[in-house]
Amino acid sequence: MPTLTIAQIAELAGLESDSHPAKLPRGPLVRRVAAIGDATPDALVFAQDESSLDAAMDSTAGIILAPRKLVTGHAAELPSKQDPRVLAVLDPRYVFALAAKALAPAHEASIHPSASIHPSATLGLRAQIGAQAVVEAGVTLGDDVTLGSGVVLCTGTTLGSRVVVQAGAVLGGTGFGYATHPATGEHVLFPQQGTLVIEDDVEIGANTTIDRGALGETCIGAGTKIDNQVHIGHNCRIGRNVLIAAQAGISGSCTIGDGVVMAGQVGLGDHVTIGPGVILGGASGVFPGKRLEGPGQMFMGVPAEPLKDYLKSIARVRRLK
Repeated sequence: MPTLTIAQIAELAGLESDSHPAKLPRGPLVRRVAAIGDATPDALVFAQDESSLDAAMDSTAGIILAPRKLVTGHAAELPSKQDPRVLAVLDPRYVFALAAKALAPAHEASIHPSASIHPSATLGLRAQIGAQAVVEAGVTLGDDVTLGSGVVLCTGTTLGSRVVVQAGAVLGGTGFGYATHPATGEHVLFPQQGTLVIEDDVEIGANTTIDRGALGETCIGAGTKIDNQVHIGHNCRIGRNVLIAAQAGISGSCTIGDGVVMAGQVGLGDHVTIGPGVILGGASGVFPGKRLEGPGQMFMGVPAEPLKDYLKSIARVRRLK
């Protein structure tokens, strides 16, 4: 079972040379992460503020992660913070997550007997495939992939390494694209014969659906995290390290830049472009063909506009009441 010392956690956190792991005591071994109230001597906990840090130090936790600005910035006023179990880091929550990942059991191959895997599918090392999952012909999985119960990977889908797909997700299905007769209104399915590529370290929530390309490729960039019940249409290109919250809907042929954050229930029309680093607030909507730019800028409303403009619009409406 994996264990960590305070020096190893400091190394995970990438501390500067003045707090180099070699200068830190070995201290206790931790085998698990825990909430402060459930801490035991073999547990790692984290604190975000002074009150939680006090609670952590009153616990029996083996190692405590605390904000560097709190521990070092108030040392004169708060000498009690000089506890040998406390490791000061820039972001305790982030380092806590890194440690939890390091303490997780090794990924081992596990394929449920009820899973259906086509003989032509290619599985990487240590695949974990849940009950009733379906892997269709020609699908390719990288190493350390996890598929939850009832996941369906359709033909033409490729998953990179360390991809996690939660229960009920359907990847690589037929896109919603039709050609319409101008006189009769008859709808005929446009060819949906493209592919879907999910890059390394992507996580996809339960009951999410991502369509393959129509004639080309749908692509989800490395490190992107997608919540439950999200839909991504055909030919979309989602960048790296994007966050997409539950019930977001992305129409076909949208381009989402690296580091974009999309809150719950955001809706994008087709052929929308969202620039790198943009933040879309909950239930915002972007009309087809529009482009939003501005790293770190937040947009809200329908149609989505910069937050300061949205707040002005809300104020004007309230004055009409």
